[in-house]
Amino acid sequence: MCALMNARKSIYLDFAATAPVLPQAREAALRGFDLWANPSSPHRAGRAARAALEEAREQVRAALGWDGEVIFTSGASEALAIALGRAQVERRIVSAVEHDAVVRAAPDAEVVPVAGDGAAAGSVDPDALEAALAQPGRAVVAVQLVNSETGTTLLSGADNPAIEATHAAGGLFLCDASQMAFQRELPAGVDMAVISGHKIGGPVGVGALLVRDFAMLAPSGGQERGYRAGTENLPGALGLAAALATGEEAWGTTAVQRFDFRNSLSRHGEILAPGTQCSHIFALASPRFDARALLIRLDGMGFAVSAGSACSSGSLKPSRVLAGFGIAPDVAKRTIRVSLGWSTTQADLDAFLAAWQQVHA
Repeated sequence: MCALMNARKSIYLDFAATAPVLPQAREAALRGFDLWANPSSPHRAGRAARAALEEAREQVRAALGWDGEVIFTSGASEALAIALGRAQVERRIVSAVEHDAVVRAAPDAEVVPVAGDGAAAGSVDPDALEAALAQPGRAVVAVQLVNSETGTTLLSGADNPAIEATHAAGGLFLCDASQMAFQRELPAGVDMAVISGHKIGGPVGVGALLVRDFAMLAPSGGQERGYRAGTENLPGALGLAAALATGEEAWGTTAVQRFDFRNSLSRHGEILAPGTQCSHIFALASPRFDARALLIRLDGMGFAVSAGSACSSGSLKPSRVLAGFGIAPDVAKRTIRVSLGWSTTQADLDAFLAAWQQVHA
């Protein structure tokens, strides 16, 4: 009973790692289980499953305003592997602050830094990118929409110099939009984009690769028009589509409340804010406590937060991403990530702020 009571009192602030499933997505996924048959089967049940799958594909397009193709995958990591591994290019270029899934998918990629100051602060260094693009061979350039450790927005809805430079050099531009949260606008001009179901309140085990034209990728055979092998995950696709159709109106806080929360936290620590910031992911440096000690203490107080990406939080190494943003090692080791989502309430923010102040009293 005590464990159950403690679980009920816990406050989850680790949405950048994974989000609780939205009620709309849960209901849609359950409908998919009721409909379940292999969508590639030719019989009546298979055809009904195929129709539902294609409906979900259209819903994804509509939610994102995407007029290209949609390939359902097992998640963002697989989508990135397809995009970076099978793009019809000779070279790969990635920013220094991309997620580890990008680094794994393109281990031989050329890495370009982010700018540390000036108008381009927090975004890909324009001079370094142009120099990389000037090398022989067509390239695909991968830059994330929102950084998962600092909340920095690297790409806007329009006017993206990195995309323009890539296209001017004849290259392809890939946007990792896994941390889009409630945002439903992809940057103008992207050739490919990656989304993740469980990051936005959809089911785990599903994602999508959006590609402007199938000709940009080398096919592999199998399902999904021959670009992804494996039986299609109908319940996951329906849940993903439903999550994408649910916007900020489902959130328990407004952007103003979330930014006010961030500003209040900075009175007892430092908000690391390289470049333009989103309203749902904050990198928070303690003035004196190590991040690991903070996580243990905050967990004991009933708060679920993290130190950087969940995919690398078990490592003893300093954060590659924070270093990429030019954050000093002694600050990085005192930094935790607080990330908010659809079920976060103002009461949750107030409770964490009080706990943070108590820890640093």
